[in-house]
Amino acid sequence: MLEAPPEDPERTTRDAALRAALGSALKARLSLGAAGRPDAEALALREVLKDAGPMEATVLKAVWGRLSATESPLVVWGAAAQLLAADRFGLSGRLAAEPDQALDETRKGARAVLDLTPRTPWWGRLLARPELKIVAALPDDPGARPRAVIVSRQAPGPTGDDRTFWVTDSRLADVEIAARLGEAGLAAQPLLSGGGLKLFMLAGYVQAEDGRLSGAPGDLTGVIGAAPVY
Repeated sequence: MLEAPPEDPERTTRDAALRAALGSALKARLSLGAAGRPDAEALALREVLKDAGPMEATVLKAVWGRLSATESPLVVWGAAAQLLAADRFGLSGRLAAEPDQALDETRKGARAVLDLTPRTPWWGRLLARPELKIVAALPDDPGARPRAVIVSRQAPGPTGDDRTFWVTDSRLADVEIAARLGEAGLAAQPLLSGGGLKLFMLAGYVQAEDGRLSGAPGDLTGVIGAAPVY
């Protein structure tokens, strides 16, 4: 015979209180309308995450992501991007068949979450599309290697703890490129290679016109965005 679960009045009361608190907070937050620039949103989230433990931070990021998903359309390309976007933003994103389709949607005002993959080095095309920039990376924990990035028409600004994405067509070995950048005062980490291009991650927020990049290896080079770390 089926047995009904035992009643737990305290859990029921606390669950009701949690629902009421979340409902009130969400309504108040949504009433503020769309967020501002990506860097302003990142600074606000960093303040929310202050002193939060790992589990609490995960929940807060998920809630924050779902809130932001109501403010602008989201389009997703790639297996890793689908998983990471669902974790952060829920299932609100529309799937794109190709990265170019996702980027085209971004030009119309959407945000695109795309895989970082050497098989399809779409990221190199951002050199020719300066109106589009990487504004976030997932995962965004300090020790995590990015598996997907978020592209937007809104240019990112410095948040105090960032990583910058830089592309080069240099044929030098990754370690030599990193060493040359290090001599110029930039800490660089190779991420991907594909289509004759290489994608590096630079520590901190580095502007496209930063003088330290003037002598960087390669003929076709450039900063394609930056992402905050939490």
